Amino acid sequence: MSTEQVIIAGGGIGGLGAALMLSRRGVRVRVLERAPEFAEVGAGLQLAPNITRMLDEVGVLEKILPLSVLPRRLVFRNAVSGEELTHLDLADARRRYGGPYIVLHRSDLLQALLEAARAEPNVTLHTDHRVTDVEDRGDHVIVRCANGAEYTGQLLVGADGLHSTVRKRIVSDDMVCSGYVAYRGAVPLDAVDRRVSLDDVVVWMGPGLHLVQYPVRAGEFYNQVAVFRSQEYLEGKKDWGTPEELDRTYSRMCEAVRVAIPSLQRNNRWPMYDRDPIPSWTKGRITLLGDAAHPMLQYLAQGAGQALLDGAALATSLSGLGNDPWPGERLAAALGDYERARVEFAGRVQSTARVWGDIWHVDTYVATLLRDEVFRSRDIHDYHLVDWLYGPVRESEPDRATTPETAAFSSVHA
Repeated sequence: MSTEQVIIAGGGIGGLGAALMLSRRGVRVRVLERAPEFAEVGAGLQLAPNITRMLDEVGVLEKILPLSVLPRRLVFRNAVSGEELTHLDLADARRRYGGPYIVLHRSDLLQALLEAARAEPNVTLHTDHRVTDVEDRGDHVIVRCANGAEYTGQLLVGADGLHSTVRKRIVSDDMVCSGYVAYRGAVPLDAVDRRVSLDDVVVWMGPGLHLVQYPVRAGEFYNQVAVFRSQEYLEGKKDWGTPEELDRTYSRMCEAVRVAIPSLQRNNRWPMYDRDPIPSWTKGRITLLGDAAHPMLQYLAQGAGQALLDGAALATSLSGLGNDPWPGERLAAALGDYERARVEFAGRVQSTARVWGDIWHVDTYVATLLRDEVFRSRDIHDYHLVDWLYGPVRESEPDRATTPETAAFSSVHA
């Protein structure tokens, strides 16, 4: 039996990021990944300035920048008419928030975190270690795996995703199905019939659907994510969100959206789930981070980034505990600091992501008319809707005029 200070269940972006940042604070960490290798499914990933600032501090940003794209704008368009409604100037945002907005392939970020973690003497990594049982003994925790391995530690961190085994030790709740499904993937650039600039991240908003497009891998690949509300799900069908329904749903959109759909990969689809925010992620010597703590819908592009911020906050909170043993009172105080730093904020991101999806997907004439007018009326230099998320603001800027429309948009967004 081997003893570590922290055992992390889950070796995805959140788990590896936490291991790296904990080890940099002198904490011994053992990561247990259930899969045969450390790998990320899916495709592209957006990292806003609130995340890239932190990655820069731990030396990972420089590793991923050569494989990333720094887009010029984040553009919102109407998927039916094709009209550009508004955009966020991402170069301006970099000056405002002190970090770049980048897009890249998820596996490129995971690989950079993995290489950095492997270089840390305080990190031990395992694959094929699926956590099946957890026992909190009061002064230590025991973790058992399906392959018979058993480890003891001062703290167990559940970073095991939406379907978390560890979360069940903290709270008994169910996943929430949104009724939406996502098709996503990155394909070689020349395989896509593009109708938008490669300098932009583009969000096409339509009735009960959206499409996101941007380049990754230094512009060699093009990432696309098509998300739609499934009528088949509403009808109670077991096999819902099928490729045939994908094609039917997008057939009514403008040409630039229609021509993108054939290049989407059809062999995998992702039904979209989240969970309701919870007031605490901790029980005794067990705590959570990432999707195990706060699974969220993708509309703010913050899922992976919030997991990384969890790891940074946890590392800060645990750094003062020193060597073994960690007395229960001191560990509880440190985990209390962690929760105060993260629980309320991450819950706000979860809730706001749901609202943002509702705004994107309005499907009645009047609601669409009002949404589009609010977007059109926005001053493109007005950042008050994202200051809370991307901040703190790094420079003093004059107040922007707030129109009644943007004020209404702000209240809906919040």
